[in-house]
Amino acid sequence: MAHRFKLTRQERSWILYDVGNSAFVLVMVTAIMPIFFKDFAAHGIPDAVSTAHWGFANSTASLILAFLSPILGTFADYKSLKIKFFTIFLGIGLAFIVLLTAVNEGQWLLCLGLFVLARVGWAGANVFYDAFIVDVTSRDRMDQISAGGYAWGYVGSIVPFLIIIAMILSDPEKTGAALPVLRTKIGFLVVAGWWLVFSIPMIRHVRQTCFIPPSAAPVADSFRRLGRRFQDIRKHRQTFLFLIAYFFYIDGVDTIISMSTAYGRDLGFGVPLLIAVILFIQIIAFPFALLYGHLARSSSAKTLLLSGIGIYCAITLMAFMLPAITDQTLKKAAFWCIAFLVGSSMGGIQALSRSFYARLIPPEKSAEFFGFYNVFGKFATITGPFLMGVVGAWAGHSRWGVLGLLGLFIIGAGMLLHVKDTSV
Repeated sequence: MAHRFKLTRQERSWILYDVGNSAFVLVMVTAIMPIFFKDFAAHGIPDAVSTAHWGFANSTASLILAFLSPILGTFADYKSLKIKFFTIFLGIGLAFIVLLTAVNEGQWLLCLGLFVLARVGWAGANVFYDAFIVDVTSRDRMDQISAGGYAWGYVGSIVPFLIIIAMILSDPEKTGAALPVLRTKIGFLVVAGWWLVFSIPMIRHVRQTCFIPPSAAPVADSFRRLGRRFQDIRKHRQTFLFLIAYFFYIDGVDTIISMSTAYGRDLGFGVPLLIAVILFIQIIAFPFALLYGHLARSSSAKTLLLSGIGIYCAITLMAFMLPAITDQTLKKAAFWCIAFLVGSSMGGIQALSRSFYARLIPPEKSAEFFGFYNVFGKFATITGPFLMGVVGAWAGHSRWGVLGLLGLFIIGAGMLLHVKDTSV
């Protein structure tokens, strides 16, 4: 059986892209960029307000992709177009990461604008990257390949992260908890370079094998197909039910990923602790993502997804109660416990969601259907950060926004129970 899971060149190239693009998530969304924004670009702005601005920026990027994804997906299902759209959005993401190095202190609006466009590029490339899973592997290997992408992405992202941390900590002029600006900006360039290098195998070796027949009027035909898909998507009952469930539970997962560092700063945790916790999460996530993929070979993928959602419910309750803990040692211990739980489940939920959905859709229309997958995913990532931002700004503390995430997980789990599991 061992030879059955030997990676092909296309599978290996597809997984390597996750190694590259995961650095963007770790550095630019989760770890360094939120601190850079709050401490430098938004210097002088109250914590709750700057956290709200960060949440609104993440929501804006998701909103843009939510509108673009289904349109782009219908175009990309024609032969050879999937890789072209992938490359275009990759270029957008890389370009705006580089431009973020031009931000000066207090230029919070410019910083957020450039970040939004960089995230649009990253997320747009991922629309087509996700859709390529039907081209690079078979149905029976999807869970393992999808989980492998997330797992090796976590490990791969640690390398540029450690390089950046080493630069930051070795700065002789570093004082206090603030990040050294110049070295942080150089770190942004490290992310761009890492992402680019690990994109090359994907561009060179991955080919679109599932596509629809060519059309004499591809633009008009694409919009007609888009209109039909909006009209009849509910006829694909299992697909539609899963997308509704996915909308709710992935909202909570992505919100915790994108807002955790900003929330940690609001709780008074210093940069070294936050960086150590994030590194710990990446290390824990690697074996657990592989474990989810391995368990999916003999267990129900839906059961594994529900288990992961249950863990996130516990994470949400613990995060809400953190500000009430007055003992700093106990508060830090609880924070580390939350980090372990996040690392144990985030990769498994994301990986099995992708492969679970891929088995529900017609492979020749993967880009179109993954366009809708990303519509639901991106609209989900609008509501979570927006909820945290609005409630946190109104109540004066972002913990109340965290509590609202619990309802999202409960609703998502309830909807998922009604979806037929095709992995068993």
